[in-house]
Amino acid sequence: MSTSAEPRDPTDPYLAHRSLLFTVAYEMLGSAADAEDVLQEVWLRWKPVDLTTIRDPRAYLVQVTTRLALNQIRTLARRRETYVGPWLPEPLLTAPDVAEDVALADSVSTAMLLVLETLGPTERAVFVLREVFDLPYDEIATAVDKSPAAVRQIAHRARGHVHARRPRGVVEGASQEQVMERFVAAVATGDLQGLMDVLAPDVVLITDGGGVKKAALRAIHGTEKVLRFIAGVVPQDATGRAAAVAVNGGRGLSFRFAGELDTIVTVRLDEGRVSAIYCVRNPHKLGRLTTEVPLGR
Repeated sequence: MSTSAEPRDPTDPYLAHRSLLFTVAYEMLGSAADAEDVLQEVWLRWKPVDLTTIRDPRAYLVQVTTRLALNQIRTLARRRETYVGPWLPEPLLTAPDVAEDVALADSVSTAMLLVLETLGPTERAVFVLREVFDLPYDEIATAVDKSPAAVRQIAHRARGHVHARRPRGVVEGASQEQVMERFVAAVATGDLQGLMDVLAPDVVLITDGGGVKKAALRAIHGTEKVLRFIAGVVPQDATGRAAAVAVNGGRGLSFRFAGELDTIVTVRLDEGRVSAIYCVRNPHKLGRLTTEVPLGR
C-alpha cells in the first residue's frame, strides 16, 4: 500500500527498492501495517535528499529503514506487553514465485518470523541484513551504529541462535508440497486420522485472536489435545469454507465464514511432519489478504 505522496516514477530509487525496503521492515517487525508506517517515514526523509550527495541510494535507503524499524521495535514491545493471548506475525498474501526464492520464502515464513522475535532488536537487524539480504558488514555497521567488528560478532551469535531454533530436517520441493496438501485436505474435510498422520507427536497449536476473536489464550501441545481442539472448532466438513492460499512465501489455509475471511493457518514443518500450527484470527491482521504484497531482496 503506497501513499499518494510517494513517487510515481519507477526510476526513483525509493520506488525501485520499495519491495526490498518493505521486506526488511516486515521481517524486523512482523507487522505489515507497522512496516508500511516505517516506509512512509523513509519516504518523507528521502524526498528532500540531494541525490548528488548519495553514493549508493540502495544502501542509504536500507540503512534509514533499519534505523526506523529499530525505533519502532521499542514501541511494539510496549504494545505487546498488553496483547491478549499469544502474538503471531501478520500474514501476507505473497506471489507464488516468492516460493521459488527459497531463502526469501524461509525468511518471511511464520516459523522464521517467530524465531526472529526471540532475538534482541540489534541481533534481529544484523541477522536479517546479513543472512537474508547479504549486505556487507560495513553497511550493516552504519545502519545499526556499531563497528564492523562488533557486527561480525553479533551476526555470529544471532546465526547460532537462529540455527538452534529453526525447523529441523526441512523437506523441500515436492515432498513439502505433498505434506501441505495432505494437511490442507485433512483439515478441510475433517479427516482426523489423515491429520494425525501428518502431525508430529509434539505438535503445538497457537491461535492469535488478539482479544477480538475467540482463541486459545495459551499454546496447545501434543497431538491428542491439538486434534481435540481442531475437532471442536472446525466443522466436520469445511469443504467450501477452507481453501489453500499462498501466504508468507509458502502454502497456507484460509477459512471463510458467512463470506468473511475468518482465519489464516500456516504451519512449521520439521523432518517432514507438521510440528507447529499457527492460526491468525485477529481481524486487524487479516486486512492484507486480498492483494499480493510484493517482496524483494
